[in-house]
Amino acid sequence: FIHQRSKHKNALPLILTHGWPGSIVEFIDIIGPLTDPVAHGGKAEDAFHVICPSMPGFGFSDKPREPGFSVSRVGETLAKLMERLGYRRYAAQGGDWGSSVTTWLGEHDSDHVVGIHLNFARGGAPEGVKDPMKGVPEKEIQRMREREEELKDHWAYADIQGTRPQTLGYGLNDSPVGLAGWITDKFYIWSDSRGDIENSFTKDQLLTNIMIYWTTESITSSTRLYYESRRDSWKRGRIEVPTAVAVFPKEIRLPIRKWVETRYNIQQWTEMPRGGHFAALEEPELLVEDVRMFFRNLR
Repeated sequence: FIHQRSKHKNALPLILTHGWPGSIVEFIDIIGPLTDPVAHGGKAEDAFHVICPSMPGFGFSDKPREPGFSVSRVGETLAKLMERLGYRRYAAQGGDWGSSVTTWLGEHDSDHVVGIHLNFARGGAPEGVKDPMKGVPEKEIQRMREREEELKDHWAYADIQGTRPQTLGYGLNDSPVGLAGWITDKFYIWSDSRGDIENSFTKDQLLTNIMIYWTTESITSSTRLYYESRRDSWKRGRIEVPTAVAVFPKEIRLPIRKWVETRYNIQQWTEMPRGGHFAALEEPELLVEDVRMFFRNLR
């Protein structure tokens, strides 16, 4: 894990958790502004001590050696990491699987978590509601359905990784071209690239992320998180810690605020003007400012 402490007094510890097929590379451009806001046009009182773990099975972290290492187990591991570092009071932020891990921390380590910030808010229609669309703005329904239509042919990867991660993994781990294609496809379709991936990411950013998977041979263990999490026993309750959601327009699933509010204690909801699923990498300035704004009143 990266552990970058701020030089500013009273900095708030903040754990940033990535997802798949991302890595700690996603956070390279936001660590500086978060730990040293003054040097990046901000205020000292917005400073954070930043912790960026490679999730178990991803990149430089060990591969789980036993079954059952689901998103809950990752959450347990990261809570222990924060305790080991001596942080008894901290903030958490995440997208993709990192959103689920951050949610777990908000529910199960709420004695220590001051609040959570998500740039990927999971949550379908609430159960037991006769008409879940009642009171939902038509604009939110329309954009959700438009994005679903755009990505309707792009979900096979999740079924493969959720059922046969080992079979897939042997092929990807043996072919750098196959690995690059599998990962780059997601960065292309999940970003606000307008048809050209280099509108959102540089080749160096893309290749650095791919190389972490290639050199550590962690593609199989990373995709196994899908398999294990489908079998996770965690029954999510309502998250009562203060929660912020940043909605980027090219997220893979666009949330309905009314639905999300049944699951989280929403204190801040930001509709971003641009960006997609890999917010920290694609729109670092927008994400940093939203994180700063949310945690100002929770320090």
